[in-house]
Amino acid sequence: MFTTVHFATNRALTGPADDWRSYGTGIVAPSDPSAITYATAFVDNTNLTADTTGSIGVIQNVRQGGFSQQAIGDLSEPGRNVLVFIHGFANSFENAITRAAFNREWLAQSGLVEADTTVVAFTWPSLGRLLSLPLPWANYQRDQMMAGQSGLHLMSFLANLEPLLEHARSAGSRVFLLAHSMGHLALQGAVESWFSHGNGDAFMFDEAILAAPDERYDSFDFPEPGRLSALHRLARRISIYFSASDSVLVVSLALNLGAKRLGQEGPHDRFDASKFPPAQYRMVDCTSFKDYTFGFSSSHQYYRRSPGVRADIAQTMAGAGIV
Repeated sequence: MFTTVHFATNRALTGPADDWRSYGTGIVAPSDPSAITYATAFVDNTNLTADTTGSIGVIQNVRQGGFSQQAIGDLSEPGRNVLVFIHGFANSFENAITRAAFNREWLAQSGLVEADTTVVAFTWPSLGRLLSLPLPWANYQRDQMMAGQSGLHLMSFLANLEPLLEHARSAGSRVFLLAHSMGHLALQGAVESWFSHGNGDAFMFDEAILAAPDERYDSFDFPEPGRLSALHRLARRISIYFSASDSVLVVSLALNLGAKRLGQEGPHDRFDASKFPPAQYRMVDCTSFKDYTFGFSSSHQYYRRSPGVRADIAQTMAGAGIV
């Protein structure tokens, strides 16, 4: 069994584009979206019980600057819903692609047809290294810099994706964005870039699912289009998943000099219904979910480790959350 993952990446290639080992930790020129690599990976043996899952078998349909015709056909006429995935901190290229495959299969396992999706991922050049002594901040800060520099590239990816999603939606598909952890730093840069480059409102996502966001908790307070303040102009509804039990974000809080994270207790003023209308924003407190092997690293992965959280995400994809 294999899982198809369409992807784009601003990782600089170090070898042949059909070899997954060529996708390194360098970044393409920040001002050159045409250097972004688009391709399709086939992931073998996705294991829904393991933390590191599957392996990349083959990479095909490689193009620079835009999707191949095969990928355009698959994404514009998928015959099911579409999941757009942005990974977080400490994900190598292999991690990012196999994690996208895992998320597709994990959500499909819910049994809800709406959660059985075609997946397309954007992977930015994380080092793929966890926090480690004696300098736990070095890998984190390097990844943070790379995520921040990826905003324009992610915006270009979304611009290429938009007409395909529009076509898919016209054929009855729904579209979901799933961002995790530090991927929100790239996302906020993309949202800012989208509007600062003169793009208007776009109904791109039926639901934007923000899981354990390692982003400022006041991100929605900025004047539009600052940070995530204008995300509502690209997504019909936004679901923010957060947990006070997320140990990784406690470390992030310290490394960011006490700047509270969006994934800890949700956004600033989250109980203000005028600021966060319930019809447009969902606040999902995952603090009490411990229905999985709970530990330091896994506490940050509840969106893909907890059957209870998965059930809520799948129900959300079907039109109604359960939390």
